[in-house]
Amino acid sequence: MKIRKSPGEIIFDTFNYIFLGLLCFTMLYPMLYVIFASFSNPIKLMAYRGPLWRPLEFSTEAYKLLLSYPMIWIGYKNTLIYVIVGTAINILLTTMGGYVLSRKNLKLKNPVMFFIAFTMYFSGGMIPTYLLVQSLGMIDTIWAMMIPGAISTTNLIIMRTGFHAVPDSLEESARIDGAGDWTILFRIMIPLAMPMIAVMILFYAVGHWNAFFSAIIYLRSRELYPLQLVLREILIMSSTENMTTGISDASDRFAVTELIKYAAIVVSTVPILCIYPFLQKYFVKGVMIGAIKE
Repeated sequence: MKIRKSPGEIIFDTFNYIFLGLLCFTMLYPMLYVIFASFSNPIKLMAYRGPLWRPLEFSTEAYKLLLSYPMIWIGYKNTLIYVIVGTAINILLTTMGGYVLSRKNLKLKNPVMFFIAFTMYFSGGMIPTYLLVQSLGMIDTIWAMMIPGAISTTNLIIMRTGFHAVPDSLEESARIDGAGDWTILFRIMIPLAMPMIAVMILFYAVGHWNAFFSAIIYLRSRELYPLQLVLREILIMSSTENMTTGISDASDRFAVTELIKYAAIVVSTVPILCIYPFLQKYFVKGVMIGAIKE
C-alpha cells in the first residue's frame, strides 16, 4: 500500500535531499579536484583559475616522476607490513583485553579500569615513551611502529562495553555445554561483535597507514621507512630541485613540484579508500549484541 505524504513531509524531504546533496558535494569536490589536478598538465594547471571539473590536458608526468623513485615501493611494502601485522596485533590484544575486563567476576576490575581510563587524560610524554622503547631494544625496528600503540584505550573501552552487553544466558549455556573462556571468546563473543571489530580494524589500519610521527622518532634506517615518510622525502627532494633537474625553467619546475604534491596525495589516499567497501556492510549491518533480553 502506497502511503501518501503530507505537504509538510514533502517539503521536509525536498530540503533534506538538497542539504545532503550539497553536503556530499562539499566533501567530494576537494578529492575530485586533487585527482583532476594530479592528471593535469602542470603549466596549464598553474595558469588556471576557478573550479576544476576535469584534467587540464591529461598528463601522467607527476605519477611518472613519483613512481620512478625506487624508495616509494619500499615504503609501500613497509606500510603494508605495518598495517597488516600491526592491525592484527591491535585487534588481538584489544579483543582479549575487552573480554577480560567485561567479566563480572574479575577481581580488582574497577581499579584496573581506573588506571586504563587515566591514560586518556594523562600520559608519560614523548621523552619517557622514547626511553621506554629504547630500553626495550625496539629503536630502528619494525616493532617500534606497532608495539608502543598496540592498544587504544578508547577502543578497549568500546570493546569491553560491547562484550559486557552480551546476555549472560549465552555464556551460561555455553559453559553448561563445557565451553571454556577461549571457546566463548572466539565462538560466541567475537562473531557477535564483528561489526564493532570491523570498525576498529578500519580505525587501526588507517592509523598505521598514516603513521608518520612515530617513524620520524623511532626509525633510522631508510629501508624501514613507511610510505608517508618516503612521500615526505620525495616532496623535500622535489622542492630542492633534486627530482626536477631536467627542467630548466624555474616556473615550470615549481609547477611540476606542485603537481607531484597532488599525485602524492592520491598515491597515499586511494589504497586505504579501497578497503572501505569491504567493511561498509558492517557499518550498516545491525549489531546483534543486546538483541536477546533477559
